[in-house]
Amino acid sequence: MNNKPIRVLVAKPGLDGHDRGAKVIAQALRDAGMEVIYTGLRQTPEQIVQAALQEDVNVVALSSLSGAHLHLFPPVVKGLKNNNAGDIWVLGGGVIPDEDIPLLKKAGIVEVFGPGTNTKSVVDYIKGKLNG
Repeated sequence: MNNKPIRVLVAKPGLDGHDRGAKVIAQALRDAGMEVIYTGLRQTPEQIVQAALQEDVNVVALSSLSGAHLHLFPPVVKGLKNNNAGDIWVLGGGVIPDEDIPLLKKAGIVEVFGPGTNTKSVVDYIKGKLNG
């Protein structure tokens, strides 16, 4: 059994200026015993990929409220794969229209969480998938 804590990179790609939700998720993941690295605002997909590789994370959690998720999330998945890190999960969250979710999943986003998602649901999802 692996006793290493789950490591999660929480990132805000693009020009979003609002990060309250990302910080709430980061704190909930920390409270659940995960190691969390928060990159801060206005990160490029390339910066997020490099941080994920450097920090040796299991999961990248992306948050977008600006509507640019279809342009910003898939390059993170692609960048991880191009760096032989396709085993790192990428999750999405924020204000994402329902019709965009299948497109994100097709691009490799493992799961998408919308506004109002209970933080326990996110914690349970990550723990269930990585420990199950």
